[in-house]
Amino acid sequence: MIVAFIIAASCMALIFNHSPSTADPALVEAVETAVNEECYDEFGIGSEGYNVIKAKIHPNQFLADILLPYNISYAEITHLAEKSKKIFDTRKLNSGKNYTLLCLNDSSQRAEFFIYEISTVEFVVYDLRDTMSVYRGSRPTETESRTASGIIYSSLYQTLVDQDLSPALAMELADIYAWSIDFYRIQKEDAFKLIYTVKKVDDEVVGIDEIQAAVFYHFNAPYYAFEFNQGDQTDYFDEEGNSLRKAFLQAPLKFSRISSGFSNRRFHPVQKRYKAHLGTDYAAPSGTPIMTVGDGIVVEAQYKQYNGNYVKVKHNSTYTTQYLHMSKIATGIKPGVRVKQGQTIGYVGSTGLATGPHVCFRFWKNGAQIDHRREKIPPSEPISPGYKEAYEIYLKEWKAKLDSIQLPQGKSELATI
Repeated sequence: MIVAFIIAASCMALIFNHSPSTADPALVEAVETAVNEECYDEFGIGSEGYNVIKAKIHPNQFLADILLPYNISYAEITHLAEKSKKIFDTRKLNSGKNYTLLCLNDSSQRAEFFIYEISTVEFVVYDLRDTMSVYRGSRPTETESRTASGIIYSSLYQTLVDQDLSPALAMELADIYAWSIDFYRIQKEDAFKLIYTVKKVDDEVVGIDEIQAAVFYHFNAPYYAFEFNQGDQTDYFDEEGNSLRKAFLQAPLKFSRISSGFSNRRFHPVQKRYKAHLGTDYAAPSGTPIMTVGDGIVVEAQYKQYNGNYVKVKHNSTYTTQYLHMSKIATGIKPGVRVKQGQTIGYVGSTGLATGPHVCFRFWKNGAQIDHRREKIPPSEPISPGYKEAYEIYLKEWKAKLDSIQLPQGKSELATI
């Protein structure tokens, strides 16, 4: 027992006396990047005379691993983590993320600030002085307008990547056209043109800000989208002033593939016999979020032998939808709960009678199951009369800008449609 106590005491002494000069290789690397600066304003702290240490979070590295060598005690770290809970969970420090330490430029080298960069824009500041405090901050950003166009030969994602465009544009377009274009049925030589803005920090692009106008050519028909603010909200409208937001999304997943369509006679892969398949199967990796395609009230959320975990949503007196084979139902989703269009109600799985991860999406109209992809859904509210004149002026300007963008590889005839 005495030997064990001596060993434990020695280990604790090593931890608390740990200094940058005796740190592990990862910490030594961090120390070597230290820069003495008289004024350091990157995070708005406006400090003077600090030793600035920049490094990245290493795999399995915790807040204590970073702060202990700089004279922040276990008790202080515990107090700091508790204070941080509502602002940022310190257990979620991600490997590869940047952090900065501002240390006293004296023999103690005690850390006075620890800054963790959540993203290029957002960061969390841990003020380690006196009573200690935690707060979020963000770097100033600026926006820049850009244009893009492309012809799709394999996928929208690949078309964007081939042109060194952000794949995030695919997600933005999928959101805008979710009510009018089935992105699981994009055809070869479908095309797009768009005007969008990017967010920049110190001349570096850090993300997509918004798409201001777009046209997507699907089956050679143009689908225009113009972002317009009517005072209380911003939405996307077509060249006639109709909202692109319809009563239902085209599909309950953002991206996947149709593995089995609606059919009155399909060979069942498990039961090995022909039977009706009154739904559409969307294959996707397990855990992919499943969205309700429209506003409504949950009427069923349970497990059944063949359906597995499933949710059924009643949207109005006419339409009801159902989502089968979930790996699990989302927290809080139960009968009587009201859900909003696009809300996650569960996650893709293969529970029940299923051979692989997918969601079987079923759609009822007036009590009968129908193929939702053949149903014509009426649009939501158009431009209000009070904004119609302003929208027509706006439309003329932005449609001209879109139409002036040339498609690559000489497919310019679409621009005149």
